[in-house]
Amino acid sequence: MTLNTRPLTPSVGLEVLGVDLRHIDMPQVADLASCLDRASALLVRGQTLTPRELVAFSRRLGTLDEAPVNETGKTVVEGLPELYVVSNIKDANGVAIGSLGAGEAVWHTDMSYLENPPDASALYAIEIPSEGGDTWIAGMAAALDAMPAGLRARIEGRRIKHDGTYNSGGYVRQGVTPTDDPLTAPGALHPAIIQHPRSSREALYLGRRRNAWIEGMERAKSDALLDALWAHATRPEFTYKHRWQVGDLLIWDNRATLHRRDPFDPAARRLMHRTQISGKSIPISA
Repeated sequence: MTLNTRPLTPSVGLEVLGVDLRHIDMPQVADLASCLDRASALLVRGQTLTPRELVAFSRRLGTLDEAPVNETGKTVVEGLPELYVVSNIKDANGVAIGSLGAGEAVWHTDMSYLENPPDASALYAIEIPSEGGDTWIAGMAAALDAMPAGLRARIEGRRIKHDGTYNSGGYVRQGVTPTDDPLTAPGALHPAIIQHPRSSREALYLGRRRNAWIEGMERAKSDALLDALWAHATRPEFTYKHRWQVGDLLIWDNRATLHRRDPFDPAARRLMHRTQISGKSIPISA
């Protein structure tokens, strides 16, 4: 039985309807993966997943990465190293139970500073604020399809340096010396235009703007071209804004999307669990 879906926007995303992810069978898992390859993001509402059930479901999509160490350096989920807690909540001792706080998380692709970044990420809502904290997804295949020919010609065959200094909340990663020089910052070089490893569709692959650099270009010229790319890639017609409900699971393809988060009231509570599907291959040039 194929899954029932409907588009989130014309450019990116499908909502998967009427499914309990605790009990889907292998043909449905295969259909789900195919939908993700085609639409680059999936929304499944109304789920009741325990941490172990979220990990178990995510494993059906592929091998999972272990969660990165958060800003406090503590392990936040005992016995589930694949589960990453995204939260502004603090425990009785005033220590954050998760990562990324309540501020804005700027447009980015998860962990693209690695040579072999993750294929996809899944974010599950447990507690949400009454307002704010919305997640935005931008479709990089649609953005590339609509890119002016002259702009595309300027990045054909080029690589972009993806910075590993800061995470999406602006925090310095553990063990990294802070820097705002993209030429010396840690990170990987990836093609500016990649071919999706399964769908073969071409997409922009930008990573994040801070500390980015186009290989072989003077800093000022690189910055100007990157600014033009980002202005184009995040235009409203390529984006989907998700207003969370408890029980929502949002999955995005890191090879074909950018995402960001709106800030919210630090006094409000937001608790999300994230899993990450390992990259099966390095990003390849289109």
